[in-house]
Amino acid sequence: MNAVFEYLGRVASYNPFIVAIDLLFIGLIVYWAVTFLEGTRGERLFRGVLILLLAGAMILKLVIVQFDFERLFYIYNRALIGVLIIAVAAFQPELRRMLIRIGQAGSFASSSHHQLSRSVEEIIDAVTALSAKSIGAIIVLERQVALGEFIDTGVKIDSNIKAALLETIFYPGTSLHDLAIIIRSDKIIAARVQLPLAELGTVGDALGSRHRAAIGITRGSDAVAVVVSEETGIISIAEEGQLDRNIDKDELRQRLTDVIVDTKTLPKHFWRTPRKESKE
Repeated sequence: MNAVFEYLGRVASYNPFIVAIDLLFIGLIVYWAVTFLEGTRGERLFRGVLILLLAGAMILKLVIVQFDFERLFYIYNRALIGVLIIAVAAFQPELRRMLIRIGQAGSFASSSHHQLSRSVEEIIDAVTALSAKSIGAIIVLERQVALGEFIDTGVKIDSNIKAALLETIFYPGTSLHDLAIIIRSDKIIAARVQLPLAELGTVGDALGSRHRAAIGITRGSDAVAVVVSEETGIISIAEEGQLDRNIDKDELRQRLTDVIVDTKTLPKHFWRTPRKESKE
């Protein structure tokens, strides 16, 4: 108990203005981190690491140092280094997104506004037709972060966006219908592209491989993915690891326009209304 009073006495001797500024900056950093990680598996990890560090600091100050437990102090310092290394590995997707945000710059290859708007309508026509026929599809729209590592896993196409071509690619039985296609600006860059799947524990268990792939690619990049359910025909959009279900034609047009046409407007997120998940 004496250790507690001694510690509080030392804190009381500090300049209250400096303490307030320190606490304000620490609070802002923690708030920014929690907000950035909100809705991801990194949020729970961050909270756990934060609690562990705070509890360790209190124990270190009030017990280990006070009673001169040198061996425990040594073990704690080494364990802290291990925790930080594990945290860096665990937060790899989130750190990548953070660096992407910080260094986000550039724009799509130069194309006229009319061409890009026409591409949006072609995608809408294709997605609407596929949805009506309950033909599964996943279309990934590349933004600032290049998806070359994933494009290399598929079949290069480099064709103008046409609704008939998109429908043909995803038609069951064709050699390219499986997996995803990637679109860059007003071009279909590749088809039959293998995407990383989001872990089952981090998404709804009812989601199928297409929806998990859409979530997976948008967690590791700033891409946006449009998904058509093979089972229900429902249209979904994934961005920043979040999946919106039951997207209607008007909302699809608005969101595709934000991504493809309005290249200078890169919102942090779109409308996110909870949707009922269905098994793919």
